[in-house]
Amino acid sequence: MAFADLPAADLVLERTYRGGVNRNFGDDPIFKLLPVGNQGGFRVTGSIVKGTVKLVVLYTSGVEVDWPDEIDPTTGDFTYYGDNRHPGRELHDTPRGGNLLLRNVFAASRETAESRLTVPPVLLFQAAGSGRDVMFRGLLAPGSPRLSGDEELVAIWRTTKDHRFQNYRSHFTVLQTPVVSRAWINQILAGDPLGDACPGEWRKWVQGRIYQALEAPRNVAVRSKAEQLPKPEDAWMMRLVHKHFSPNPVAFENFAAQLWLRSDPNVASVEVTRPSRDGGRDAIGEYRLGPGVDPIRLQFALEAKCYNPDGGGLGVKMVSRLISRIKHREFGVFVTTAYVGDQPYKEVREDGHPIVFLVGRDLVEILKKMGLTTPAALTTYLDTEYPHDAAAPVVDLVQELVDPVVELLGSDAVPTSTGDIQDQEKADCGDALSLNGTSRQH
Repeated sequence: MAFADLPAADLVLERTYRGGVNRNFGDDPIFKLLPVGNQGGFRVTGSIVKGTVKLVVLYTSGVEVDWPDEIDPTTGDFTYYGDNRHPGRELHDTPRGGNLLLRNVFAASRETAESRLTVPPVLLFQAAGSGRDVMFRGLLAPGSPRLSGDEELVAIWRTTKDHRFQNYRSHFTVLQTPVVSRAWINQILAGDPLGDACPGEWRKWVQGRIYQALEAPRNVAVRSKAEQLPKPEDAWMMRLVHKHFSPNPVAFENFAAQLWLRSDPNVASVEVTRPSRDGGRDAIGEYRLGPGVDPIRLQFALEAKCYNPDGGGLGVKMVSRLISRIKHREFGVFVTTAYVGDQPYKEVREDGHPIVFLVGRDLVEILKKMGLTTPAALTTYLDTEYPHDAAAPVVDLVQELVDPVVELLGSDAVPTSTGDIQDQEKADCGDALSLNGTSRQH
């Protein structure tokens, strides 16, 4: 939508709103659309300190690796990090008061309908990649039907240059509201957020904390090679992991088990097996379903392959081997720093084999959530937890007993070329199959 037309525009889900062309702060389209500021992640109408906020805009670039704001389109969950992003301040003592707003909004959201009426509607915008253009990503309600109250807003610890500090990690739900009308925006600003133009999804959330999430199941069950490999700006992470474990591929099995454990709170335990007794299964464990006091436990077998992320992917032979080794009522987990070839991926999904693929991009996202977003932080973690001079131990990991990792954030620049990490003469940690079926031994 053109810049000049913004003041009267409705907000349409996934529509891009163009910025100006003067190359200054006045080009910001959000400021033209709504009476909020033209800078920062938190933008409000009203005063946070005085408790008079009527409308909130959350803005995200979507590319800040230290604070990976993220929408899960399949569930409607949106993860957003607060504004205490550097050491030296108390959690709520931020210049824009964003964390204070989060605390107040989430506290009110869990109380009565009268309290939720004081929660301002939250509108999400994301950088659209060209100049100051932004895309409207949806109407947000604080919290999630998938999480407990303790999980919706969490104060997490981070470290930058040996200085510790706290910031919030918050969870919102994107409501299934296709259009936020100009009429409703005007009613909100006039102090009538439940006026006749109010979307039904917001009204139901205020009155009963009912979440009508915008859930969009993926049409394609098979991820392409590009979707499995890390984004270009994150490729250094899998290269660094591959370089670390190349001298000792067996140690990668412990790393893979740990990341699988951290990927899902329902993974109850993982036991890495001894190489001489593994029966072709690098690890086994239990996945918990149901209420905590009376769950059912599914058995799984895990296979881990540390392959060169710039080389070939997993072929039919490797995937078929795992399928042949999972028992009745078990499922399989394949963890790799690379990707799964198109043919085996399609066959697994089309034939309904119960196999979970945890590929390069998935591992990157887990490492980011652990706070390992710089080469220095990731190297320190790998050297500490998986030292080269130690034999790979057989470990038994249990979800309930895992201590949280101190999330390390460094200031090193992210390498963008292969040469920054390692020249590509290193061997794959294992015998990968290329997609044409040829075995590669290095």
